[in-house]
Amino acid sequence: MQLSRAQFQAHPFHLVTPSPWPLLTSFSLLILTMAAAMYFNGVSNGGFLVIIGFITTVSSMALWFRDVVAEGTLLGNHTFAVQKGLNLGVALFIISEVFFFISIFWAYFHSALAPTVELGNAWPPAGIDPLNPFEIPLLNTVLLLSSGASVTYAHHSLIEGNRRGTILGIIITVVLAVIFTALQGLEYHEAPFTIADGAYGSTFFFATGFHGIHVIIGTLFIAVAFFRILSYHLTDHHHLGFEAAILYWHFVDVVWLFLYISIYWWGS
Repeated sequence: MQLSRAQFQAHPFHLVTPSPWPLLTSFSLLILTMAAAMYFNGVSNGGFLVIIGFITTVSSMALWFRDVVAEGTLLGNHTFAVQKGLNLGVALFIISEVFFFISIFWAYFHSALAPTVELGNAWPPAGIDPLNPFEIPLLNTVLLLSSGASVTYAHHSLIEGNRRGTILGIIITVVLAVIFTALQGLEYHEAPFTIADGAYGSTFFFATGFHGIHVIIGTLFIAVAFFRILSYHLTDHHHLGFEAAILYWHFVDVVWLFLYISIYWWGS
């Protein structure tokens, strides 16, 4: 068979094919947020709709991840030029997350640095019994920093061709992340205040809650990288998705340090 120039791509960029997953994910997230609002306001069957929204969101994202993995691993679409663009996208995404958490800290310090008469001219406000920063919060700090070290070990092991070290490092990271999330849930259950307790309760749960969501998302990213390593998808020089997950995880670590120092320690 004779080959022609039209059969070859004349540029190094990946022109993605039409995909249903972005649209499906958008509608799934819409269902999830609307269902959550209904559930919080006591609407009947709100909890059932939350489950439906969660299942559809996870399913659509899993199918989307599957296609991206196939494009980068099996089809060879992630050229050096594409990887450069993906790296830039990850960096911009993390920068946007930085400003998101800056807005949360802004709301916290707006009330904490100059508490009003309604707050009792004190921080924490009158009637609020803050959590002890040297109990579960300190343990969570140790766990999260240790997970940052273990995922870095996994990364260097992958670069050096140490498959066993890579797998061990990721397993330790995921286990530490799950323990962190469980302890955060226990802390919420045992907290002597709620999100409805004025400025302190709302900023505390908003800040730590969104950080917890980011921890769960980061854990899923690392878990996906773990299964890709088990499937021999990643090599010592081609592991962009794993690097992105590691950068995201270090960002989560740094945010927690600021949360611990400002909200748990200084704010107590």
